[in-house]
Amino acid sequence: MAKLTDKQKKRTRKPAKKTGRPKIEIDFEVVAGMCSVWATEEEIAMHLGCSISTLKRRCYEQNKCNFERFYKKNESGGRMSLRRAQLKLATEGQNATMQIWLGKNYLGQKDQQGDSAESPDGLARKMREAAKAMEEKEHG
Repeated sequence: MAKLTDKQKKRTRKPAKKTGRPKIEIDFEVVAGMCSVWATEEEIAMHLGCSISTLKRRCYEQNKCNFERFYKKNESGGRMSLRRAQLKLATEGQNATMQIWLGKNYLGQKDQQGDSAESPDGLARKMREAAKAMEEKEHG
């Protein structure tokens, strides 16, 4: 059997074993779901068992965008779900407060201020006027 030269020995060496912790793999489908319910960075990282910096680094590696952009893109689903639920409550007549809130925020409606006959101040004014008229009738 022939002796191996130094060059040949280098080629036949086993690759060095990797050291350090294994790379944490992150499922960004799960992260997107958590963004849609407005979980914080800390909550997401804690749930995944990694640090916030690891979460941000993996986001850039796997999605080619920073975490803030990824979060913004995926949080809108939660906002739409909330609006849908609010609108459903309001249109089914289950929540008058929700109907009022939606009317004020989306339809430009507002509370009446002042002396309308239906307001307590307006009703008191009408009663004073009626009492005064009755008094004037009696006296004269």
